[in-house]
Amino acid sequence: MRILLTNDDGFAAPGLQALQRALERLGQVDIVAPVTEQSGVSHSITYLKPLTAELRGEGTQHAGWAVDGSPADCVKLGISELLPEPPDLVVSGINHGLNAGINVLYSGTVAGALEGSFFGINSVAVSLEEGPEQPYDRAAELACQVIEQLLAQQDAPSRLYNLNIPLVALDRSPELRVVPMAVARYGENFMKGTDPKGRAYYWATTDPPPPPEAHPTDVSVLAEGYLSLTPLDYNLTESKLLLQMQQWDLALAKNKEVQQ
Repeated sequence: MRILLTNDDGFAAPGLQALQRALERLGQVDIVAPVTEQSGVSHSITYLKPLTAELRGEGTQHAGWAVDGSPADCVKLGISELLPEPPDLVVSGINHGLNAGINVLYSGTVAGALEGSFFGINSVAVSLEEGPEQPYDRAAELACQVIEQLLAQQDAPSRLYNLNIPLVALDRSPELRVVPMAVARYGENFMKGTDPKGRAYYWATTDPPPPPEAHPTDVSVLAEGYLSLTPLDYNLTESKLLLQMQQWDLALAKNKEVQQ
């Protein structure tokens, strides 16, 4: 099995290296990751300037391609140009911080996996809760266990998954929950300040926290100490509403004749 590994924390991130070590027991791991941190870039791509890719660490355990672009750029370029053959699996992570709830829409980590699914390749995003210590090796071990089982259960040419790991789960016997992503709005507050030149600036916060929803979600089970696993889809069409709208009598007025 050939695995393309990317992230949004940058080529030298310890989470990337830990996941590489764990995934090597499943197959050959090719790293194609951003040169610098790309957190919060979502699914942005680079097309107004050329991308560069530098092969780093040749002859070492962590050799791979460092790309001056986003996670989506890395996967797109890796599959299209850098790898000698298409990968069988795309993995993005381990991210420094959870990517749950509406943060999925902003996450560069999830976008890296999402780009892999565009190519019809099984793809998994992996994130670990922030804390004073980051036990990436243990998190990578758990992620690898989940990925193996997902591949064994495969029922379609490709699937996209989002896996989040809370720190508390690493200190006990971990349990996994398969749940939808939370969609409650949160984190819209800003701290306002003044810079040395007297200009106002606004720094985004994570407040307020997400309100509880009526059913278990990735946010709620993570708060309870479980790993969360969510299948995702890049098709944003609202299918039920689409069927309704196709029955609506929507029409445009005809162009008026040009007055002579």
